[in-house]
Amino acid sequence: MKSYKIVVTIEKDAGGDGYSAFSPTLPGCFTSGKTVQEARRNARRAIRQHIESLLSHGRPVPRERNLVHSEVVTIKSAAMD
Repeated sequence: MKSYKIVVTIEKDAGGDGYSAFSPTLPGCFTSGKTVQEARRNARRAIRQHIESLLSHGRPVPRERNLVHSEVVTIKSAAMD
């Protein structure tokens, strides 16, 4: 079984009632959830199905080519209080 590393982005919905999840690597592959955990779980399921569909149709699975690193940083500043 081959494994794939796929970047997933989770954002708070504009209405504030849930979360959206998508992968910039797999255009058109997106989902949502009421919580971050649900959005993450749904994203894994959607990505798995997306990859299985690509492979069953003989198409290549896109790879992260330009992404070097991704992280969240927290900045504290007295001027921001």
